[in-house]
Amino acid sequence: MKLYKILISTLTLSGIATFIWFVIFTAPVSFVVSTMIYSKGYSYLSDDPKACVNCHVMQDHFYAYEKSSHHAVANCNSCHTPEGFLPKYLSKAVNGWNHGVAFTTGDYPWPLKVTQFNRNITNKACLKCHSDLVHNINIKSETNCIQCHSEVGHMK
Repeated sequence: MKLYKILISTLTLSGIATFIWFVIFTAPVSFVVSTMIYSKGYSYLSDDPKACVNCHVMQDHFYAYEKSSHHAVANCNSCHTPEGFLPKYLSKAVNGWNHGVAFTTGDYPWPLKVTQFNRNITNKACLKCHSDLVHNINIKSETNCIQCHSEVGHMK
């Protein structure tokens, strides 16, 4: 008889509402957490360049980075994330989400294309280390380093 009462009380409106609330709010969180664990997404928060190889489409970029002169002085985050704790991790969160969706669905351009937002980050990183080289060069304001030096850091 007790089991019957428990079942009836669970199926009341408040029991159903609790179940729906549980599914609506915990299922997405569980999905994101399990996906992060399965895909090693947590490694995306590190500074280790090997984290970028979690997506197999990035392997060629990683191997090229290892051969470049930049591997001794910079890691992926040095060039591909903005300076500062909050901007860096906000950028990683947005890019991580976008990359995760693109690579999971297979909906990404090939060859990979850099967004304007990320191009600006990389250009600022170039200038941070190499401003002395371009200080006296007269270039148009819309010109950026990547236009001429797109394979630097990822030499083929």
